[in-house]
Amino acid sequence: MLSRKTTLGKTFMIAVGLVIMLLSLNACAPAAAPEPPPAPEAEKEVIKVAVFSWDSSQVATALAAFILKHGYGYETETTPGETMALWQGLRAGDLHLQLEVYPESQFKTYNEAMQEGSVTRLGYSYELGEGWYVPFYVIEGDPARGIEPMAPDLKTIEDLPQYRELFPDPEDPEKGLLYSGVPGWEAERASIIKVETYGLDAYYNTLSPGSEMALTATMAAAYEKGEPWLGYYWVPSWPLARYKMTKIIEPVPYDKDLWEADRSCDWPVQLTETACNTEWLKTADPEVIVFLCKFHVTKELVSQFLLYMHEEEADANETAIWIMKELEDVWTEWVSVAAANKVKAALP
Repeated sequence: MLSRKTTLGKTFMIAVGLVIMLLSLNACAPAAAPEPPPAPEAEKEVIKVAVFSWDSSQVATALAAFILKHGYGYETETTPGETMALWQGLRAGDLHLQLEVYPESQFKTYNEAMQEGSVTRLGYSYELGEGWYVPFYVIEGDPARGIEPMAPDLKTIEDLPQYRELFPDPEDPEKGLLYSGVPGWEAERASIIKVETYGLDAYYNTLSPGSEMALTATMAAAYEKGEPWLGYYWVPSWPLARYKMTKIIEPVPYDKDLWEADRSCDWPVQLTETACNTEWLKTADPEVIVFLCKFHVTKELVSQFLLYMHEEEADANETAIWIMKELEDVWTEWVSVAAANKVKAALP
């Protein structure tokens, strides 16, 4: 009978042999293939967005760009310009997206684009009203500031000729001065046509300030001094939220045919729209399109953020951040829960 010591020795030798055999087999076996690297994510197309010079367009574009980048992973490229030039770019496909489209002001070219199918309407942005305004004290006076009524009977377009001396043109004292829209704006063209249509060109010259800021500055300077001012402006806007202005009444309510013919009617109250190039739409991310279709703000909200922008001297990007932080219940309605969480996480 083998001793216990002998048995243990044999067991040990067998175990060593097995280990050596296993190591030999592993050494001869081919090395395991490395895990393949993950496939690179397809590069997303940069979305080309039209942006206008005025504040509401700048803020809306900054807001949409932040959401598109952080919520959906899309970079944007903005192209600045004025109404008709950017609209033609959208029709041609040079631009993908425009957040403020003016169907009534652009009646002819808008219909052309829709009929040819080059542009697709996604939704509407907000309500816009336009017209010619004077400070309320010009008609009513302002006892608190010691201002007597200057033109108590000024109500309509027909009343303007008798008050031309109240709004003198420094370059032509024989005529009054009406501030039209900024060069390139549809409002500038409409104002010039209206002056001719109503026969006011015998009494008034028009002046187109070089920018929205310059136009606003003429109104603000006159208002702060309690002086007369006559010109084009619109709501919503921070100046008309801050300054009390009265719109001059036109003889006929808005009519599409009259507007297109010679502007011989009131300005349209417009629902500004969000639109995109139709060819781009065919390959665009469906989630992005859903977001853009829901992108909508009220005119009250627009006035709110424009006044914030002015009083805080904030730029468009800073104002967009303020909206996302302070008005979360508004913009989160436009996006998916996942996108909203990503956007919130990216906020500074």
